[in-house]
Amino acid sequence: MKINRRSTLAALGAVSMLALGTVAHAQEYPAKRITIIVPYSAGGSTDILARQVADGLTKVLDETVTVENRPGAGATLGTTMAAKARPDGYTLFMGQVSSHGIAPAVYKNLQYDPVADFAPIKLLITIPNVMVVNKDSPYQTAAEFLDAATAEGKTFGSSGVGSSIHLSGEMFKSRTGANMTHVPFRGSGEAVPALLAGDVDVMFDNLPSAMPHIQSGALRALAMTTPTRSEKLQDVPTLDELDIPELDGFAARSWFGLLAPASTDPEIVATLSSALDEVIASESFVSFADTRGAQIEGGSPEDFSAFIADELSSWKTVVDDAGVTVE
Repeated sequence: MKINRRSTLAALGAVSMLALGTVAHAQEYPAKRITIIVPYSAGGSTDILARQVADGLTKVLDETVTVENRPGAGATLGTTMAAKARPDGYTLFMGQVSSHGIAPAVYKNLQYDPVADFAPIKLLITIPNVMVVNKDSPYQTAAEFLDAATAEGKTFGSSGVGSSIHLSGEMFKSRTGANMTHVPFRGSGEAVPALLAGDVDVMFDNLPSAMPHIQSGALRALAMTTPTRSEKLQDVPTLDELDIPELDGFAARSWFGLLAPASTDPEIVATLSSALDEVIASESFVSFADTRGAQIEGGSPEDFSAFIADELSSWKTVVDDAGVTVE
């Protein structure tokens, strides 16, 4: 096929116009409503955070940001939808420890790739899990509980198979060799009352869920599962602090961050990252995080990418050791 000068110039012109269009698009962003997909029903912790972030971004970007709930299939439905969305910056995703940590290790037939299908924007908050027992439990420390679990066996409750609460318990079990049997419930709304009633021996619950019962004295906090102590429970040690070699470096937590579909323009990602810096530094967001015992994180998109890689590796090890799979 012959290629003449006219066709070559036309092709080069088309490429130039495409490049200019991309630059212009990034410079004028945002020019319309932005939607944040949440893979859970309205009213849950992910949804509440997403709406807080949406309100903040609306003010900073001077453009409407809304939340769209897409629950189903263990939160993988909404995640897959976000992964396949047009990468124009107008569809974002509220990622969490499940979508970009646990689910890729647990589900055999996942319909999205947590790394290849997403462009991380910013890690927003982390929430510690706390090892708690009933107030009538004879165990005052995590070490005492471990001794009993090793000798006679214990049960641990969770909000469901594959949750961070479940796998925190599995991590404790696999590291220490404790004889512990998992008892899953349909959400923390069922699991916590079971612990309060003494139907299970221990739970590695999310701090916001356990905190009211710790404060009332109905539950006793034995240890935090994060590398550092919680400002809300400064007298409660971390598992890493205990003189138990198998628990050195123990880290299990819930986290939330904003992502875009892969191939989103880097300038748009940078714009959103900068806007989120303002959002998480605002008085309203600081108050929001504080009331939930959450740690505000921040950082660059590159930092978030590295964080996700570490989470995927860590949770895969836990899941493989526990033998947890979901079809």
